[in-house]
Amino acid sequence: MVTDPYREFRQAVERPEETIDLGRAALAIALGEYPELDFQDYLRRIDGLALDVTERCGPEADAFRSLAALNFVLFSQHGFRGNRDAYYEADNSFLNRVIERKTGIPITLSVLYMEVGQRVGLKFDGVGFPGHFLVKTAIDNHEVVIDPFNGGEIKSAQDLDQMLRDMYGGKVGLRPEFLAAVTKKQILQRMLGNLKSVYGRGDQWLKMLGVLDRLIILDPGAVEEIRDRGAVYLRLECYGQAKDDFETYLRLAPDAKDAAAIHQQLVDLAKHNILLH
Repeated sequence: MVTDPYREFRQAVERPEETIDLGRAALAIALGEYPELDFQDYLRRIDGLALDVTERCGPEADAFRSLAALNFVLFSQHGFRGNRDAYYEADNSFLNRVIERKTGIPITLSVLYMEVGQRVGLKFDGVGFPGHFLVKTAIDNHEVVIDPFNGGEIKSAQDLDQMLRDMYGGKVGLRPEFLAAVTKKQILQRMLGNLKSVYGRGDQWLKMLGVLDRLIILDPGAVEEIRDRGAVYLRLECYGQAKDDFETYLRLAPDAKDAAAIHQQLVDLAKHNILLH
């Protein structure tokens, strides 16, 4: 019997949005690098952090007190922090390693923040802010935007506008759509997109292949990921799989800007196949 290497990931994400366990799905991403990962151990660690928050804020806590307790427990008591020294390490994208090392990038720290918060009755949404993932919640009908990468700082509109101007050389300012809530699947896609970038920079094609497979499990119609997987297969000299992905890409996106280039790849693959025979 052939074992599906993506079984845990499929089980975590192939379900309605409201039933996705974000923490478990994020841990499933790490199975590509840590195949012996013990899900229950890390979920218990998240439960333990939530228990610390509950003990810190007490039974009569309101939302602001719970938020303050969450920040204290994660960033002061346990020392979670943004990894500025090695921002582009793959381990920053694996929730198990973030929990172990207590350091990560904005999106993984945000996932941890959301998961601990959920366990103590705080509802957070992920915010796909350009270049820097954030979370938000509503307290007394006011939207509160929080930056887990920077110790749970609450960000004003002016802060966010300045962040964008700093990141993009003054060319981009704050727009309402930048603060829109994202779905759990979109969070997972962004986590995987970060890994895809890391592995691409390091020419780690087998690892990138696993990332692309997961991206396509999340969205079977993700045409750019299908095209990119074909390109990775080509680098790995898996010509049949490359051909299949390029053909699927052209079928799903016949008017794509690079359709002619992909068609030429198929012509070249056909010639290569003739030469091999």
